[in-house]
Amino acid sequence: MWIRAYVFLIGAVCMWQIISKVESTVIGQLFQMFDSNVEYTSIYTCEEVDDITCTEPPYGIGLAGHKVWAPCGEGMVGNMTAVCNEDGKYEQKEDNCVLAPIQEMLDKSKTINDSSLPNFLEELRNVTVNNTRIVSVSPATISSIVTILNNVASKSPLLTLPLNKKSTTYILETAGVLTSSGSKGSWDALNKKDGKENQNNNSTIRSTSSALLNLFESVSDNLVNESFAIETSFIQLNKTMFENHFHHDFNFSVEIDIPEASGGSQYITTIVFASMDNVLPPRNEDNSSSMVIKGKVVLAKTAAKIRNISITSGILNDTLKNPKCVFWNFTLFEGLGGWSDWGCSLLSHNNETISCSCNHTTCFSMLMSPEIIEDENINDITIIGVGISMASLVICLITEALTWKKISTNTTAFLRHVSIINIAVSLLIANIWFIIGANITDDIKKKNPALCAAVTFFIHLFYLAMFFWMLASALLLLYRTVFVFEGGLSKTSMLVIGFVLGYAAPLVIAITTMAVTVPSHKYIRESSGCWLNWEDSKALLAFVAPALVIVAINFLILLVVIYKMLSRRAVSNASQAGEQHVLVVIARSLAVLTPFFGLTWSLGIGTIIAPQHKEIHFAFTLCNSLQGCFIWVFGTLLDKKVRSETIKSLTSADKSTAG
Repeated sequence: MWIRAYVFLIGAVCMWQIISKVESTVIGQLFQMFDSNVEYTSIYTCEEVDDITCTEPPYGIGLAGHKVWAPCGEGMVGNMTAVCNEDGKYEQKEDNCVLAPIQEMLDKSKTINDSSLPNFLEELRNVTVNNTRIVSVSPATISSIVTILNNVASKSPLLTLPLNKKSTTYILETAGVLTSSGSKGSWDALNKKDGKENQNNNSTIRSTSSALLNLFESVSDNLVNESFAIETSFIQLNKTMFENHFHHDFNFSVEIDIPEASGGSQYITTIVFASMDNVLPPRNEDNSSSMVIKGKVVLAKTAAKIRNISITSGILNDTLKNPKCVFWNFTLFEGLGGWSDWGCSLLSHNNETISCSCNHTTCFSMLMSPEIIEDENINDITIIGVGISMASLVICLITEALTWKKISTNTTAFLRHVSIINIAVSLLIANIWFIIGANITDDIKKKNPALCAAVTFFIHLFYLAMFFWMLASALLLLYRTVFVFEGGLSKTSMLVIGFVLGYAAPLVIAITTMAVTVPSHKYIRESSGCWLNWEDSKALLAFVAPALVIVAINFLILLVVIYKMLSRRAVSNASQAGEQHVLVVIARSLAVLTPFFGLTWSLGIGTIIAPQHKEIHFAFTLCNSLQGCFIWVFGTLLDKKVRSETIKSLTSADKSTAG
């Protein structure tokens, strides 16, 4: 009797555990439709009960190595997951539960229009504020709200009505809840998942914190054109008109000063966050997370061209030493974003406040590097070097014009100076477009991406044209070295070949690059000036590859020509001697320019391999921003005949003026 009862009891316990496991498996198989990477066992025996190692609410019983799902609490949708470890504990816990009203609004956010937007933003604000406690501790709900706001921001340019003060207030109050101190734990969890797609709402946002900050840049671009101020508990916004100088004090112990601006009267939108330090991760461009956000986060947007902006902020933590002034660079870590100190310097620091100054412009090394080194010295070298280069090219072209009839007396000389003129023209036009692109701010770029694309196209086209005309010059040297006594192609034929190679080839490359990448919006970089994209499409290779290949070919041609000229006997024929002299001049020019250009543009390989190495960017910028000067000196000025004819032209001009 007792034995039978004992056996029955054991059997009941075994059946109960098996039923529990079977029920868990059925639920698991339903979830398997959404996660194909998880394996499940559908048949259990009593012996397998010993394999159950994890028991923890709300996940219940789980097998080692298996993922377990648990339902969300009341008013939430989605699920919670965890993986059962061999030590009997659940790890890799993920809370994908979203507040039900927020999930509904996420679906609505994809179809908003002009008429529904104001009410939609008010409803979102009410749901978020009324459920502050739940929202703050729910990473998935925070992520969903950020996605909703970004959906609104992405549609704003398509809407006919800009964001007014009331709608903007709703956005700030909604976002303010997300930045409160109670949400810090949720943001820590979200930042650990950076780089992974949000599985809860099928969002393609790779960094929720970076997306939230970027949202405010989009909001500032779509505000009504009128001055107004908004103050909420966590975020303050001010939009006002200014000219030449801007200064404003905020209630969050923040002071913003722009000492000088150009562009006439322009609106400036400034946003100050009281607690964005709870949101943004502390990682910097060295991928270090040892830093701590010590001051307020400030956003300033204006179409005016500004050289410097100074920000003074109250200190959040007075125990921290050695502060740095940084800005959030959205392009770091393949778009995840991180803190960078490029162009920013510390002005003053005491126990209560910290003052910073930032200056961002475009450097020349962007032509080859996939990343931009933001350094004030490199930027100054760019401006000075390109200025000297452009002046030298103008002088070069004037010199060629004054002496053209005297220096192009034979075929080789004629073709050489055609090459020099086109090299100078191509580089001069490319530098002009480069300066235009450097002065296009991110704000203008976002409002008019077609303008930035056009600038990028012309920079690409004319820098390539310079390289292809250098190739044409080298090929001319090779051809005339081989056929100097035998004749060969006519002057007209070689001229046509030169123009086809010099302009048609780069035009085909530039047009093809644009045609392939523009439809997918991967032609230009998202930030850091107007130039070819690297991160998404590798369009930059359409410039880097041809440039480096041409430099390599010119090296080989130079070696062949030098060998030929050394092995050839001297000639006595006067016309042949003239040709020989021109060949020597070309060889001497290329002997200087080819190694120089080869060395300097080869530094571009260094900027690709080590894009964060400032010394390589410094050397690249110094050498290449002055290339116009070197073309003038070695291509024109060192030619004795050109110098003598220039002096004669200037002397005769002075005599005629005096007469």
